[in-house]
Amino acid sequence: MNRRNFLTLTGTFTGGLLVLPDFLHAFGSQNNLIVGEQCVVFVQLNGGNDGLNTFIPYDDPLYYDLRTKIALNKDLVVGKNKGMAFHPSLKDFAQMQQNGDLTVIQNVGYPEPIRSHFRSQEIWQTATDSNKYINDGWLGRFLDLQCNGHQATAGINLDSIDNLALKGVEPNFITVKDPDRFKVKSKEENVTLSKNPHLDFVRKIANSVTEGSDEIQKALVKSKTEISYPKTELSKNLEWIARLIKGNLNSKVYYTSLNGFDTHDNQLSIHERKLTDLNDSLYSFYSDLKQSQLLQNVTIVVFSEFGRRVKDNGNGTDHGTAAPMFIIGGNNKGTILGKNPNLADLDNGDLKYEIDFRSVYASLLKEKMNFDYAKIGILNKPVSGLFG
Repeated sequence: MNRRNFLTLTGTFTGGLLVLPDFLHAFGSQNNLIVGEQCVVFVQLNGGNDGLNTFIPYDDPLYYDLRTKIALNKDLVVGKNKGMAFHPSLKDFAQMQQNGDLTVIQNVGYPEPIRSHFRSQEIWQTATDSNKYINDGWLGRFLDLQCNGHQATAGINLDSIDNLALKGVEPNFITVKDPDRFKVKSKEENVTLSKNPHLDFVRKIANSVTEGSDEIQKALVKSKTEISYPKTELSKNLEWIARLIKGNLNSKVYYTSLNGFDTHDNQLSIHERKLTDLNDSLYSFYSDLKQSQLLQNVTIVVFSEFGRRVKDNGNGTDHGTAAPMFIIGGNNKGTILGKNPNLADLDNGDLKYEIDFRSVYASLLKEKMNFDYAKIGILNKPVSGLFG
């Protein structure tokens, strides 16, 4: 077993009991990895979010003709702007855009789209063409170059499984299942190295957990939750990310996800519940960061592996292609980028993508991380007009 795979297993298996205190300590006393104080928070909507019922072309008669069972009434949608509007459950998304803090990027996708959940997620996470396969993620490649060596907490993935997007040659990220469960144990002094490098590696990880327990407590004391978050898993993850950011721990990438968007049936009620969770969780996170005057330093990226078919299947929708992405904070321009979905010009019943998702990645790397995206194999030009 190689070193990278071993740490990946260790980070996932311990679920926060081992790794989070090391993280709190490690960044409390280090300089930023990257010039500036920017970080990016990714919220991945697993299952294929229905973009057309999220950011809705309410002014297009074809929307109602093609979605006779699941179209949202134009009197119910919110934040109307240039023929588009948000699902009524996303009232705070509309408010964030009204505040100038949310940009919608329309018709995001990639050439030769794949409708498999697993494969399409893999394409988004590796930033490769749909006919190419690689083992490392786009953020992992970025961190490999940016960290100049192993730094286990450059990226934090709050989830129950590791995320391919963060996987690189060096183990520069940690997956934390339940940050609330971390425990500080006594430190093992005067560790004598053995002749087994794997054993030594694990012992060093375990020993580093308890280094500077005073600093760990100070880091926790430095940050607290100043607003009320909803009682959902996504909210809890975002609340914890806010604590880490406010504690000045300097991780540059945070990743979490929300499941349940595969709405083949009973879409109206399921989608309403999922979007309500997304809206309430993200608005709490947004409000927390804004109150702490940190929103300009944090760019939140909301995306899904694909959208849904334009025409409904009765009570739901099947796997489709292009869909909107949402960018919150980070001094984005609070606008709508890209043309409204063209429901009269479809590709075998699917939306034609207009903006390649890798162009969005290029913008994030260039504008937020001061990094040359071409170094990790992204050839697409950045999206213009996204950041101020």
